[in-house]
Amino acid sequence: MSDNSPIVVGLGEVLWDELPTQKRPGGAPANVVYHAARQGARGCLISAVGKDESGRELLAQLQAHGVACQVAQVPYPTGRVEVTLHNGAATYRIVENSAWDHIPFTQEAAQLMAQADAACFGSLAFRSPDTAHTLRQLLDQMRPQALKVLDVNLRPPYYSAALLQDLLGRCNALKLNDEEAPILAPLAGAASSDPADVCRGLLARYGLRLVILTAGARYSEIYTPAGVSRLLTPAVKVADTVGAGDSFTGAFITAFLQGQTLEQAHRQAVQTAAYVCTRPGAWPE
Repeated sequence: MSDNSPIVVGLGEVLWDELPTQKRPGGAPANVVYHAARQGARGCLISAVGKDESGRELLAQLQAHGVACQVAQVPYPTGRVEVTLHNGAATYRIVENSAWDHIPFTQEAAQLMAQADAACFGSLAFRSPDTAHTLRQLLDQMRPQALKVLDVNLRPPYYSAALLQDLLGRCNALKLNDEEAPILAPLAGAASSDPADVCRGLLARYGLRLVILTAGARYSEIYTPAGVSRLLTPAVKVADTVGAGDSFTGAFITAFLQGQTLEQAHRQAVQTAAYVCTRPGAWPE
């Protein structure tokens, strides 16, 4: 990795994914940074863990997996998510008032954001006033040309139309899936809840540089003002889908910033996500 490698920052939750048989490190921004670093970016996570054994274990895992981070230790429990699998598909119960709900603002984080080529953040991290305030301050530090990627990551009850409208005004790139698209249709001014109409509406209404749409095992599309890239999802034997969408985002952002064409970056993202689905957890080697 060289000093010319793009800097990709993840903002928000880092936690333990508690799967039926074991726990694994996760959290959407952490997953994005992990995979961005694997693709050659200088990835860094800004988050918080607790002053507890679980937090120390999580910091050790971040270090062991080569995930650079500015992770504060705060007096709240380290985050965790109870993951249930059904035929490989994951559902989640996210524990409230966790350490990542209280990410502090630091000058070191502000300096990193001023240098970043891209940052990825999700609506889930804005569920608490403390972290929401910090993330808004940090996003304000970014250069106009940098990518601000919003992964809407809709987890009831942690979002509202007002929050989504605010965050859409703060990003210039968007990641959503086909189940989330109909929920965003009113904000897109779309003629229907069809994902394609929603993506085109969001792209135009908010002046976005790109909109990434994933549709699980079927296809994915990336919309830009210049056109659309569409690829079918390759058939693989699924271990679980934990972190697959995040790996797609991390791989695409990095390839795109490295100068690959839209189609090349899209293909890299599809291949990465397909591989992640064949391995347990969000951080396969």
